[in-house]
Amino acid sequence: MRRTDRLFDLILLLRNGRLHRAEDLARELEVSVRTIYRDMETLQLSGVPVEGERGLGYMMTAPITLPPLNLTMTELEALHLGMAIVGEVADEELQGAARSLSAKIDAVLPEDRTAPPTGWGFAVYPFKDAAGGFRFMPQLRTAIRTRQKLSITYATAEGTPSERIIRPLQMEYWGRVWTVSAWCELRGDFRLFRADRIRALKPLAELFVEEQGKSLADFIARQKVKC
Repeated sequence: MRRTDRLFDLILLLRNGRLHRAEDLARELEVSVRTIYRDMETLQLSGVPVEGERGLGYMMTAPITLPPLNLTMTELEALHLGMAIVGEVADEELQGAARSLSAKIDAVLPEDRTAPPTGWGFAVYPFKDAAGGFRFMPQLRTAIRTRQKLSITYATAEGTPSERIIRPLQMEYWGRVWTVSAWCELRGDFRLFRADRIRALKPLAELFVEEQGKSLADFIARQKVKC
């Protein structure tokens, strides 16, 4: 059983509001008691309303759950844009709720992908900057579908602008930060561009075709080798 599936099963078991011993939960899910302890800590840190401690048991204090949802990347984009806005302009209670909700979503996202670079984690990334990454999302998605080259102005971590021509291949979500995997013609290599650091974007008339060494399949193969 994947860890995300097990966490969801734990929530289902706890939603009746009764006290559950770790030993009973471990027997139900066929895992060790130590695994249950780790999973409970994960749920609590993610904002799930679970109270309890080792040796006493655990219970959910606000058993409000939703059925499993299958979200497209566009739906996930819209959801996080809405939470980014709430996190900036709402009162303190709603801001806290937005952060908690985002943490819960991040906790159950699929785990079968390469970990993001250090420092891209959701909890430390400002809402306002994250929201800025949505400005060019429609053009980026269109360019990926139509295989259209893009001219972009991209800011480095220090804020220095750089002009690039890229072949956008795919978009990925790393916990509030969206990136564009692309072939960069300036560098002659694959590069990962953070969407929030794109300062300007212009679709070019030139389309691109798959070339050996420059395709999405080549990029994915290289990532697997690095892992």
